Order: sequence, then structure tokens, then C-alpha cells
Amino acid sequence: MSDLTLIIPAKKEAESLPIFLKEIERYEYKKLIVLQKEDLETKKALENIKNIEIYEQKKNGYGSALIEGINSVKTDYCCIINADGSMDPKYLEDMKKKCLNLDFVFGSRYQKPGGGSEDDDLVTSIGNFIFTLIGNILFNLKITDILYTFILGKTSSFRNLNLDNFDFRICVEIPIKAKFRKMNYICTPSFERERIGGKKKVNALKDGLLILSEIVKYFLRLKK
Repeated sequence: MSDLTLIIPAKKEAESLPIFLKEIERYEYKKLIVLQKEDLETKKALENIKNIEIYEQKKNGYGSALIEGINSVKTDYCCIINADGSMDPKYLEDMKKKCLNLDFVFGSRYQKPGGGSEDDDLVTSIGNFIFTLIGNILFNLKITDILYTFILGKTSSFRNLNLDNFDFRICVEIPIKAKFRKMNYICTPSFERERIGGKKKVNALKDGLLILSEIVKYFLRLKK
């Protein structure tokens, strides 16, 4: 399955990333690690790891990591999968098969049966429920986990979204733009594991407000 590249955003993941890369070394996917130039600790942790490509972000931010990673991919398919080990690679083969006649397959912690999370807390689960509900009502998304970026898709489809959010707003930008462009996608159950180490990069209040503003922006655009 060498036509698939794993885009692995890795901000301050020196503890988790080597362990996660060891887990996925048996998979014949291309592994593209996207990190910030000044993240010397994570770079050092990768010094003796083979068969990976390291890309230094030109702009900081989670969204920038994804956009620049997508634009660097040379395979027909790519998948966003986080460096902290919370997204389980065992789903990749099934997601790839499902994507053959689709643009995207969205992993979902809330799709039943099979979805779940060891990493979600009360605040993030309630926030995700609310944002997912709003997205489904306003845009008829038919999605079950709007904030989860375990997404496998055709590289050309990702690029056709013309993504531009440099931060966590990209989480909602992807499904909303996919809907606007009449792309085909499905959700599939995915169990989120406890992260290997490190801390969550999301600030529930700050990023929640940014995500809400992004949803409102697209709703107002839809009404014009």
C-alpha cells in the first residue's frame, strides 16, 4: 500500500513519536513527519529512525502542519494521523479500502458500534457533540465526529479543498468544504487510544471559540 502517505503532525512529541513510529514500521506506508523548525527535541528523538521523511513547517500551527504536509505528499492517498499514538493504525487498511470510490473517510469516535475514546474528557466530548450537531443542522454534513482529524482521503481531493486555516479551525474546515464542493465521504468507527505521552495541544475554551467562529463564517457565506 505504498500509494498511501501518513501525514504525522508532531509538535513537541519527543516522548510519543519514536514509540508510535516503532508501532507502524511494519506498515508499507510512506511516513511524513511534519514539525516546527525550532522543535529540536523532537528532531533529536528521530535521529536513528529510518524510512521516514521529515518536513519542517514554514508556518506554525496545527492547520499549517496539515496543509503543508498535504501539499508535500507524492502518493495518490494520504491520511492524517497524530504523533501521540491516540489514533490506532489498525484502521488504516479498512479506511483505504472504503476510500476507493470516495473522496474521504472520516474516523469517528462516536460512530457505533466500535467507536470510543480513552483520551476524551467531559469538556471535549460535550464540545464535540455540540459542534457536530451544529454542523449537521446548518450544513447537513451527516458526520458523527466533526473535530476528529483521523481522515484518509485522495490527495487530490484534499488539495481541492484549498484549506487555509493555520490552527485547529481546520478540523471543521475540512468537512464543511467537502460538503460545499459536493465531495463524497463517509464516517467509520474508530476507537481513540490513550495518548502515549505529552499533553493535549487543544485549549478547550480558546480553540472552541475559534471553531465556533469558523462555523458561523461558513454559515453566513452559505446565506449570501
